[in-house]
Amino acid sequence: MQNHDILKDLNPQQRQAVTFGDGALLVVAGAGSGKTKTLAARVAYLISNGVPPDKILLLTFTRRAAREMLSRAATALGKDSSLTSQVWGGTFHAIANRLLRTYGRSISLSPDFTILDQSDSEDMMDVIRHKLVDAKSKGRFPGKGTLAAVYSRRMNSGEDLDAIVPALFPWCERWKKELKLIYKEYVTLKQRQNILDYDDLLLYWRHLLDLPNVAEACGSRFDHILVDEYQDTNRLQSDILTRMRAVNKNIMAVGDDAQSIYGFRAATIRNMLDFPALFPGAAVITLEQNYRSTGQILATTNRLIARAKERYSKTLFSTRPGGSRPQLVTCKDEELEAEFVVGRVLEHFEQGTALRKQAVLFRTGTHSAALEIALMKKDIPFHKYGGLKFLEAAHVKDFISMVRILENMRDEMAWFRVLNLLSGVGPAAANAVFERLAAGGFALDALELPPLPSPADHEVLALVALLNDILCDRDLALSVQLERVASFYAPLLEDNYENSKPRQADIEHIVHLASGYASRTQFLADIVLDPPVSTSDLAGPPLRDEDYLILSTIHSAKGCEWDAVYLIHAADGCLPSDMSTDNADDIEEELRLAYVAMTRARDYLCVSWPLRFYTHPAGHSDRHVYAQLSRFFSKEVQESMELVTFGEEGKEDATEISGPPVDIRDKMREMWD
Repeated sequence: MQNHDILKDLNPQQRQAVTFGDGALLVVAGAGSGKTKTLAARVAYLISNGVPPDKILLLTFTRRAAREMLSRAATALGKDSSLTSQVWGGTFHAIANRLLRTYGRSISLSPDFTILDQSDSEDMMDVIRHKLVDAKSKGRFPGKGTLAAVYSRRMNSGEDLDAIVPALFPWCERWKKELKLIYKEYVTLKQRQNILDYDDLLLYWRHLLDLPNVAEACGSRFDHILVDEYQDTNRLQSDILTRMRAVNKNIMAVGDDAQSIYGFRAATIRNMLDFPALFPGAAVITLEQNYRSTGQILATTNRLIARAKERYSKTLFSTRPGGSRPQLVTCKDEELEAEFVVGRVLEHFEQGTALRKQAVLFRTGTHSAALEIALMKKDIPFHKYGGLKFLEAAHVKDFISMVRILENMRDEMAWFRVLNLLSGVGPAAANAVFERLAAGGFALDALELPPLPSPADHEVLALVALLNDILCDRDLALSVQLERVASFYAPLLEDNYENSKPRQADIEHIVHLASGYASRTQFLADIVLDPPVSTSDLAGPPLRDEDYLILSTIHSAKGCEWDAVYLIHAADGCLPSDMSTDNADDIEEELRLAYVAMTRARDYLCVSWPLRFYTHPAGHSDRHVYAQLSRFFSKEVQESMELVTFGEEGKEDATEISGPPVDIRDKMREMWD
């Protein structure tokens, strides 16, 4: 493969990044500037220049992104395309999982650990919470979701609890002592059961690199490290990267500081802004040619993001001809806003733009309520993102818990979930079963004698027989193991859930996925770290034979693009959210969120806001508020847009009264004489 074949479709800035030599490089890739193409070409270029593919580490935030880049790299390599299969490509958590199973013994971590997903972590904290804290006597004590959020923030940001709680969870401040008690027990319990959660994967990787000999071994595995979406990394991930490049300085980080929108996950824009300080001598290349949007749209988005106080300076440009100015539409209320959007959607549809190529974006899911009603009245199909993740569905968690028991007999949460499915087994009986198992050294025969109280004994012994049957046959293929688990689970599914047929299809889907794995360990790790989705949390395209309008939160729309984009509820309090205006950093992130939404548009962009809209508290309410246009749309930004008014404020109150008007101003003043 000739290098010129890999480089032929790149612009000068992309080519400069792809052919960069040794050392640290930050690629500031503006929206729609071809960062995926650039990373893929970099992988192909390195391989074509003799870098062993297994010495390349490609870190992404989704497995889908890694697959796409490696697929493009394979296409660029032509006859040498198979080499990309040897590249270490995947998410931070997936790579951490691989390295910990290789080097984990150095930090006293057994390589057969299992991984908790987020909801299992929350459930474990909830169990500990009820054991250690009398929550009822404490008033509004944090629930499991809050407990998990505080814990995760502590792990990923590196901030102390004394800083996190007052700033982000002030109502929890009086319970810091209890929080520390719960978290300490949570860590102890995970260690006892040889379990890691998502945050542990990164934290253990970080601790692994504190050992000089292991750090050298891990770092030397890779001649080059490539990082996608670098603006979305947190402090812990940044620490990992600096340690992985302690000796070999070859790292290429690609990202856009203007699209850093995950502060609530502890991602920090500082990693990108401080890259030259973290990697002294680093070069910076900026990609400014946008291949997505028209020049008219970029004229507006450039002005919007210029309001950011701290950023890498860049001005996106496009060579795409034509296009109309983005519209800024003021509507009397949210019903008229919905009417306007529906009208434009249908207008574009009649002009040949399919529904699936149009998207309505909003800051929060409740902002689309009036629009959803309007769409249903017009029989316009739509899909709203994101929904329940596949792995969070109860029946899927049941099934995976059975497989987790096969992998790790000490997994208490998995045992409790499975045991509570059995007839005659409640929480007390489940606890008794697990205690007996633990007392017997987690050997299954401890559950066989003496028998458990009826009717639990028959059900539990049937489960034990299934587990023994699978574990005793070491040559049993993984897909066959899961087929046997599925057969055992089928009647439990019928007994515990309504409408079991589609749920059974999900179980069959998992069994089918397992056919591609030789290892139960790897299968469990992959399905937890990168699970399939049933109602996707990414607003991707629909199936080819379907057509429906996309409704999506801005966060879920990141990385996507559509011909026509409608950003609704662009009012202060909605965008920026009134929950994210406590400090300048939060407001800056909300500005970047607006920028991300607007840069999803290829040909048409409409930003609308209602002068009046209803709030949606719990229960029924007709409470409404009067709004102001989002502070992000300054006079300078508005000058690049077409200003439209839809509906007249106060029209419904304009009732005509006969007779001349009466001047009461004197009477009003006389009240104070």
